[in-house]
Order: sequence, then C-alpha cells, then structure tokens
Amino acid sequence: MSEKHSFSLSPITCHAWNKDRTQIALSPNNNEVHIYHRNGGDWVLADIFSEHDLRVTGIDWAPNSNRIVTCSADRNAYVWTLSEDGKWKPTLVLLRIIRAATCVKWSPKENKFAVGSGAKLISVCYFERENDWWVSKHIKKPIKSTVTALDWHPNNYLLVVGSTDFKVRVYSAYVKDIDEPPPATPWGNKAAIGQLLAEFHNSNYGGGWIHSVSFSGDGTRVSWVSHDGSVCVADATRNNAVSKLRTEYLPFLSCVWVGPRSLVAAGHSCCPMLFVVDDNGEVQFGGKLDTSTKKEATGLSAMKKFQSFDRNARLENDTVLDTIHQNAVTCVCIYQGVKGNASRVSTSGNDGQLVVWDLQTVEGGLQGLKIA
Repeated sequence: MSEKHSFSLSPITCHAWNKDRTQIALSPNNNEVHIYHRNGGDWVLADIFSEHDLRVTGIDWAPNSNRIVTCSADRNAYVWTLSEDGKWKPTLVLLRIIRAATCVKWSPKENKFAVGSGAKLISVCYFERENDWWVSKHIKKPIKSTVTALDWHPNNYLLVVGSTDFKVRVYSAYVKDIDEPPPATPWGNKAAIGQLLAEFHNSNYGGGWIHSVSFSGDGTRVSWVSHDGSVCVADATRNNAVSKLRTEYLPFLSCVWVGPRSLVAAGHSCCPMLFVVDDNGEVQFGGKLDTSTKKEATGLSAMKKFQSFDRNARLENDTVLDTIHQNAVTCVCIYQGVKGNASRVSTSGNDGQLVVWDLQTVEGGLQGLKIA
C-alpha cells in the first residue's frame, strides 16, 4: 500500500519531514528549498528558502527544536528557525570548507549537526552561545576523498561516514564544550573528537564508492549501500564482522533501518526494497515495497516494441516503467515511527514524486523472513 504525491516536474534532490508530518521540506534540484504544508489531502506551498547560491545537497528537520538545517554546493550551511511572526530566519554556519557541502544530519539531541563535504572532511557544528553563532570542528584523517553520506549513533556521540574512497568509518564526534562524557559502546571508548573507532574497506567486498550509511536503532550495527549495487552490514557485537549481499539490482542511493534487523534501500532501480539480517548476521533480500502490477500504458507487446525500433535502435514511443517511481529514488526517510521501529517510509526521486510506503505489505510476504 502506498500514497503518491507529486510536487514538481523537476527531480527532488532530498526531503525532510517535520515532527507531526504536516509539513515537508524538499529541494527541486536547484538552489531553493520549498516548504509545503498539508491542507486536507492537498499540499500547499508555504515558503521558499532561496539563501543558497548553488544546488542544495542536504536537508534535515529537527523534530523537537523545529529547526531546519540545509547545505549546498555553494560550501555553505544555514540553520533556519521559525520566528514568532511565522517567518523562517536563516543563520549562516561557519563550515570552513573549500569544496561543496554534500550531506547534513542533526544529532539525536539536536545540539549539533554534521556536514560532509568535497573537502575530504566532516564539519561537526554546534552553537556557541558566547558569540551567538554556529561554529564547527573538523574531522579529517584518514579521509582521502569526498564525503558522500553520514549518520549519527543514537547516543549522540558517534558518527558513521561514507566516502568515495570506498571506505566507511566510525568516528567519535564528542564535543567537550557541549557534551557530557560519552558512555562506553561496542564501537570503542575513545572520546576525543575525530578519533577513528572503526574502518571498513568496501573494496575488500567488491568495490564501489559509498552512497548512503545508517546506524541501526540500537547503534550496534552499521549498514551501507555502494555503487556496485550491494548492501552491507557491519556488526560491532560480532567483532565488526561484515556481511555483504550482492544484488542483481542497479546501485542503491539511500538506506535506513526500519527494524532491529531490517532496513530499506532504494536507488536507480526505482523501487524501494527491504533487506533483513538473519540470526547468523547475514543480509538477505526481504522483498519489494512496490507491489504494483506491470503497466500496459504503452500498449506494446515484446514483438510490437521490437517492431517500433527505428534504424538507430531507438523506441518511437516513450516507455513506462512497471514501478510507481519512474526514475531513480534519491532519498528514503522514516515517515511513521522511529529508526529501528518504523511502519512507514517515504521516498523521493528524480521523477519529482514523493511516495509513502507501508512496510506491512511487502512482495512475497518477506519470503518467509521475519522483521524482528
């Protein structure tokens, strides 16, 4: 079961929800962020953020403080706060980077956020009350290339980072000025910001740069998807053992944990899919969330398609995919529930559509697998 919403003819780069899911922030593949408000069954454009100069690459909406953070290829990030008069006010963040910002994520306690960049570093940002501005500390070593994805551990102190040097790393993001001493975790006990706690070489498991990373709900596992079309899970309770599932699908671009042992990934195959970690720690395919039947909108059988090719082997008629999304899915977010215990997710893609999926209806009944 799914709900489909169309916001723009332009691709949707990324999206984020407010706490009660009555508002959504999304970027139509340009320098703007559009805020929509739900009015009955319709979405009404409530505001447009146009402070960025280049394409917006990341959006995150803090559910409790109701602040929005955005980052862009213009090397800047802004924190947007809703004023008493109902207007969103931007505050520039001092990222101190010389390349494009690529991704952004609030920490669970919402007292800091992290920004990845093409400058081969992560900016961990927090508010400095003495000077009334947002400042940052850098995590650099041993990153060798663009940071493409990041996610926070539920304890608010650890970061998992993926990059185009084919590696996934777990760092300490403890900021002494605002954080209490961090508790011990299966990933390690080093507290200083930038301490490398774990490193996984994706080239050891087939290769490909990292597109998305995600901590599990309890923080003991890390998942990532890479350009070779695989799904990997590392388990800190099993001595950082890595399980990799090589799929037959095109590369996934986004992933998120929806249960203690289950995650959803989506990407260039245009269909979100469920993956499950079994009792042996191995990743298995659970099923497709898109259970729509094949469309016959074109009215072309296999023979008719062959006959419709022109001399340059091009189809004379546009084809329709047998999925709800008609182009790559770029972003997967939890819509109902929390990480590790979600019942619905939302996806947005290059077709300008946003779809809300019910996790209870998965093709094949999970093929005998159970969502723990």
